[in-house]
Amino acid sequence: MMQTNQKLTFPTMGCGTWAWGNRLLWGYDESMDNQLQEVFNLCVSNGVTLFDTGDSYGTGRLNGRSEQLLGQFSREYQGANKENICIATKLAAYPWRLTRNSMVKAGKSSAQRLGKNIDLVQMHWSTANYAPWQEGALLDGLADLYEQGLVKGVGLSNYGPKRLKWVHKRFSERGVAIASLQVQYSLLSTYPVTELGLKEVCDELGIKLIAYSPLALGLLTGKYSDKGAFPKGIRAILFRQLVPGIQPLLACLREIAQSRNKTLSQVALNWCICKGTIPIPGAKTVEQAKQNIGALGWQLDSGEVATLDKVAASLDKKMVQNIFQTK
Repeated sequence: MMQTNQKLTFPTMGCGTWAWGNRLLWGYDESMDNQLQEVFNLCVSNGVTLFDTGDSYGTGRLNGRSEQLLGQFSREYQGANKENICIATKLAAYPWRLTRNSMVKAGKSSAQRLGKNIDLVQMHWSTANYAPWQEGALLDGLADLYEQGLVKGVGLSNYGPKRLKWVHKRFSERGVAIASLQVQYSLLSTYPVTELGLKEVCDELGIKLIAYSPLALGLLTGKYSDKGAFPKGIRAILFRQLVPGIQPLLACLREIAQSRNKTLSQVALNWCICKGTIPIPGAKTVEQAKQNIGALGWQLDSGEVATLDKVAASLDKKMVQNIFQTK
């Protein structure tokens, strides 16, 4: 199942580590570290070897916490698939990062926290929507990291087809390939593929499409119902708005899940895989990691995929798109 892309190995599914170190949205605290290490070990031993992080992941004094933990866990891991571990980090296009050298420095800082070179370095978002003049230098810095042998591959995040082609052209002139593009993609966020046509563009350019938030922050797990409990914090507001309108989709997921003896999450993740993307669901607990891993080793049939597509397209309310997503 492994596809090799300039010394990078992409698995069928990865793991998002946005929550690792994030107090604000996910209620992280340091007592969770042992459990997170177990999550890491379980994932890798089951072939989930891509870990997505970012240099902005971790709130307050925990800034960069996710990268530190991943570095530590991958050093200590001794089991199967160790050689395929791919740590992918995203460098934020902060307003004070203006030069190509600021990106090279950011990459080196991430590598320091990881205790090793970054495998896949990604531009966290495009500044095209608000500061287009900033973008060129930052992208050149990413390509510098690759040219200097500090990373195995370069990827992008939240780019649309127009900008993607522009970057592709810019990078090809330097002989740097784009390994991957990461967008918010799920049954509640089909926009990047159905409206923007990103899958075709990626296939044409030989770029892997990574799906972040494939469970729509947990909405597609079916854990939250009209009448039931909502998650704490910021997510509750979004969930209250969306849960009533997505019942037909949850019902459809439930029906397929029951007939296949799987969970709703597993069906939703498998749908992403059937669409030719690499989903990177988050996991903070061993239980969640086991759930995610259960999406592997089987496949929805084309009829089930078509039914899910149809119901997803008919919903009134969908996930809010990332404000940084470009055209």
